[in-house]
Amino acid sequence: MTLTNQEQREVVVVGSGLAGLTAALRAESLGHSVTLVTKGALDESNSRWAQGGIAAAVFDDDSVALHVTDTLAAGAGLSIRRAVEVLCADGAVRIDDLVRWGVDFDRDGADWSRGLEAAHSRPRVLHAGGDATGKAIVLALIERLGHTTVRVIENAFVLDLVVAPVQPGGARSAAGTRVVGVDLLVAGSELRIRGDAVVLATGGAGQLYEFTTNPAGATGDGLAAAWRAGARVDDLEFYQFHPTALAVPGSFLISEAVRGEGAVLLDAGGRRFMAGVDPRAELAPRDIVARGIAAQMAAQAGLPVHLDATALGRATLERRFPTISAATRAAGLDWSVEPIPVTPAAHYFMGGVTTDIDGRTSLPGLYAVGEVASTGVHGANRLASNSLLEAAVFGWRAIEAMGGDDLGDASTLEGARPEPVARDGATGASRGILRSDLQRVMWEHVGLTRSEQGLRAAEEWLAEAAVEVPQDRLGGGDRVDRTDRTDRTDRTDRTDRTDRTDRFDLETANLLDVARLVVAGALAREESRGAHFRIDFPYPSTEFAHPLSWAREVPQHAHR
Repeated sequence: MTLTNQEQREVVVVGSGLAGLTAALRAESLGHSVTLVTKGALDESNSRWAQGGIAAAVFDDDSVALHVTDTLAAGAGLSIRRAVEVLCADGAVRIDDLVRWGVDFDRDGADWSRGLEAAHSRPRVLHAGGDATGKAIVLALIERLGHTTVRVIENAFVLDLVVAPVQPGGARSAAGTRVVGVDLLVAGSELRIRGDAVVLATGGAGQLYEFTTNPAGATGDGLAAAWRAGARVDDLEFYQFHPTALAVPGSFLISEAVRGEGAVLLDAGGRRFMAGVDPRAELAPRDIVARGIAAQMAAQAGLPVHLDATALGRATLERRFPTISAATRAAGLDWSVEPIPVTPAAHYFMGGVTTDIDGRTSLPGLYAVGEVASTGVHGANRLASNSLLEAAVFGWRAIEAMGGDDLGDASTLEGARPEPVARDGATGASRGILRSDLQRVMWEHVGLTRSEQGLRAAEEWLAEAAVEVPQDRLGGGDRVDRTDRTDRTDRTDRTDRTDRTDRFDLETANLLDVARLVVAGALAREESRGAHFRIDFPYPSTEFAHPLSWAREVPQHAHR
């Protein structure tokens, strides 16, 4: 299908993980003019590191209804049923798209190989390259992208979204603005790209925490930019901690699929302990297993627990989990003959920029897909291997919806950066100390277990924390856009300021914005649910059986 000239749009996709690549490929196939910008190299993203696989009901002994039930159960009463139904119902056709785009899923004879993972009632998890599913998918889609007209800008750091007042008769916006582009930092210069629509696919913010499975670039840049622009966000108190990261520097992820294949968790004495925590033992939902491990570690003076996969044998481990096998060898371990030390680590942001089931945010012209979005599918706890599926499903749906949305022509609107978020406290803190201190504070007070006392301590620390960043780098810098429809970029040379402000400082400023939101949400949610556990409110409450939604600095309890 090709659109008419009147329907063609200038689309800017920010992020090159599965969600961003899906959106870019689909938009280009429909005749839109697409620019894909990515923070690092094109093949660098959180999606690339996804090991376990992609869950979808594609086998005869499975069903969409069963997948929906499992996803809702993992979400601990906070998932939005309609969003979950869309996720699971669209799964099979999106798997077909991935195959059509060149993804070669592993096979067991003539059929796709499939795995069982925690809290799934059926083995429905497809994988590629053994335990390198994300990498295999991303590389296949990048190869496909090379045969399209999509313009790619690598090593582009998002400074801010560009906003403009909503025109009379235009799409409504609670913030009174719409998004008309994005400002980037590329090779020491500022670059403005105008677009009728901006699709955020910037991933998560694992670098909030001292221990994380996320790569160094996961600093919440898209979420922070959307917040500054006035987009609504919700569920930010829900950060998932993966139960099993290798307890060595770097926190390398040990996939859920390993426990799905039969590996067990052992305490310091070599005894299994998860059966005493939950009847599902090692295959309980991630939040339960992670807290079970944390409690066991506390009971044994902080010593790590161990994951015993020796029963699977060397041949199976090398064939099914080649990436993990290589990582354990690099750490001086042989997991085919000895249990390996594991610990929980920050893994996935369930919350994010609030969207509907088609990726629309509260700001006209802005769509969000993948981990940066809060679609309602994950609720309080994400089901294993639903993240890649979410990226594929909603990356596609956002583009489909965009074609029918009344966005107008962004090139006719004068755009500017939003006003900066007020930051209190000192400036000029040492960047290394600030980042590491932030991560330590978040891990200690806003991690697996929380309390009002700890959260207030984090809140006070964050109120005083600051990083020295020129304000026109983080908002408030009005500029004149000199571009037309044939050249949608506006470049201003800023190389003279590169030494004063680098990307590390900008990332840290974004992390501070996101951290404040996480703490605010955790304080407001006076209950325990899914990944959010408060020792002073240890049980779920019907009062909080809905998302907590925020718009800039004004919290509001809202149903959606």
